[in-house]
Amino acid sequence: MGPVIDETMAGYSDVMFTSAAAIYAFAMVLLVIELATSRVDSSAARDRSRELVAAGGAPIATASTPGVVVDDGARRSKSERFGRMGYAVAAVGLVLQLASIVTRGMATGRLPWGNMYEFVSITCAGAVLVGLVMLRSKETRPILVFVLFPVLILMFVAEGALYTDAGPVVPALKSYWLAIHVTIVSIGSGIFLVSGVASLLYLMRRRYERPDGSLDAPDNAYGRLLAALPSSQVLDRVAYGTVIVAFPLFSAGVICGAIWAEAAWGRAWGWDPKETVSFVSWVVYAAYLHARATSVWRKAAPYINIFGFITMMFNLFFINYVVSGLHSYA
Repeated sequence: MGPVIDETMAGYSDVMFTSAAAIYAFAMVLLVIELATSRVDSSAARDRSRELVAAGGAPIATASTPGVVVDDGARRSKSERFGRMGYAVAAVGLVLQLASIVTRGMATGRLPWGNMYEFVSITCAGAVLVGLVMLRSKETRPILVFVLFPVLILMFVAEGALYTDAGPVVPALKSYWLAIHVTIVSIGSGIFLVSGVASLLYLMRRRYERPDGSLDAPDNAYGRLLAALPSSQVLDRVAYGTVIVAFPLFSAGVICGAIWAEAAWGRAWGWDPKETVSFVSWVVYAAYLHARATSVWRKAAPYINIFGFITMMFNLFFINYVVSGLHSYA
């Protein structure tokens, strides 16, 4: 007789997963409003400052006013208030998604990452958690919009196409290595998502950025979007900082997977399709770190970083559902 599945608890988990996605969508709307209104607020402040100076008054203190300390409590812009609300709402969504993962585990009596639906859920939670930790400042918060967007896509795919009813796992996954290997790899994948987004935004903004950091973007919606993003230096730091965290995690996950494979299949490495593509991803991210630290190859680093994330997504979906192998979640 198999383990008893708590259908009620599983239902609660599903509802919380759906609710978390809806809350992320609402948070993204608030953060988009911050992006859309940030230039309006800053432009209005500059115009008002010019008027006061022309009339002989003191200029208005803004974030770009040198040598002036701005009282954030008194002069917090409307756009920043939307951004703070969006950040807080995203944090609520993360709590709800973590609760969904926990209740899924309680319903099945096992660790809740034994299929693609559960793996994608923990990966998305990892991406949002890292986004909230690393993108909490006003300067970097606009990046969070572009992190939540692929997270929402993955969650919709997970719920619509990858959903699996709560139940036991196959015998091969009944091991304590499931907790170690899959947890490390999924969280590392979520961090790589943040890094890939930062590199993509870096390439978009760098194309129009002058050497002094100012922007020569077209006067349209795309140009206004680029103007609302952090500078290319900030985006590059975020991309590099996240890979610095994710690469050792991913390396440890690959090593733990090899140890598990030795115990389960009698060999540590067999060039299974998933093992092969994981190795390719590892090499690509190692190449990114090398390129980022080398002046000759530094311009290629963001392209390598984006390609690394593409290989991760290829491994997650194509290898699992198209190519047969020992690691298939299908």
